[in-house]
Amino acid sequence: MKLSYESAKRMAFKLGRSSAERPLYLLAILITLSVTLQAQNPGEFDANSLTNSLLTLPLCDQPEADCSPSSSAMPPQQGSGQNAASGSNSSKNDWVHSWFRKVDEARAIQPHYVSPIVTTHVLLVQQFRYDMSWQQDPTGGTVTSNYGASRGLEIIPTTRLEVGLFVPPYMAHQTKTPDGFGDFSWQVKFRAFSAPEGKGDYFVGLFLGGSFPTGTPPNGLGHSVLSPTFAIAKGFGPWDVQTTIGANLPASGTNLLGRTIIFNTALQYRIKGIIWPMVEQNSTFWSGGTLDGKKQVFLTPGLVLGRFPLAERLHFMVGGGLQIAATQFHQNNHRWILSVRFPF
Repeated sequence: MKLSYESAKRMAFKLGRSSAERPLYLLAILITLSVTLQAQNPGEFDANSLTNSLLTLPLCDQPEADCSPSSSAMPPQQGSGQNAASGSNSSKNDWVHSWFRKVDEARAIQPHYVSPIVTTHVLLVQQFRYDMSWQQDPTGGTVTSNYGASRGLEIIPTTRLEVGLFVPPYMAHQTKTPDGFGDFSWQVKFRAFSAPEGKGDYFVGLFLGGSFPTGTPPNGLGHSVLSPTFAIAKGFGPWDVQTTIGANLPASGTNLLGRTIIFNTALQYRIKGIIWPMVEQNSTFWSGGTLDGKKQVFLTPGLVLGRFPLAERLHFMVGGGLQIAATQFHQNNHRWILSVRFPF
């Protein structure tokens, strides 16, 4: 006598209504499977049908219509691989990956020079930079240390813009001048025209920076300042030249600070793509204020090493230089500079 699967299923459900009848319920299942398997020919046995039969038996104390197989027990569907791929693709379409794609696009359409030691980097860059300097004061042979040097986080939000936010530097003096923090500063760069190596190798941009009087004099200026800048760069094989000309325009206190014209030029040479010897000239001209008519020029030989990979996008660079006074008037004799950068 052949017992149908549906009849056995209904019988098992009736036996399984109460906890006391659970042993009979399990026994009914075993008997049903045994009878069913014996009634089949050896060639007709299907492991999948057996698995599906077990999974569809009601295993709860509710009426049969309310019982459903656990989703965790269901066999994997054919589309599971497609779902995983879809999830992976969606994770790559979030705002972080979209932002990084814009950064890579910006880097691809401009040259690939490194940041000079003193001169504002002409290109759009995305990095965290921390500089330190130790300058010899003009009199007394004392040293003033600057930790931070108005450098900080630089990011590329679009292919034409860079935004820099620079934490206030900390100034430490060997004189009786009180130590303390300087001013908070910022900068926005706009890329007007550019082309990478092999397609022109140049960059033209307009920058706007400034500072807020968060520090206290002499560690801070005590007044807000705006700093518009015009920047150009051109590569010639392994050589490149970066030039900026700008102004510091105080929003107040002009009678004390005056207005200054800042003119910087950096000449770099690339060796093996990771060694960058360079020399810079850094000039400042005053108009108005207590230093009206004064000018100072510094020459800065330096060296930058990198980029060395640290993680998927994170790299490490380090550089240093010595700023040397080249004019009779100078606010400090010379200044040692150490620069650490983390492009990402």
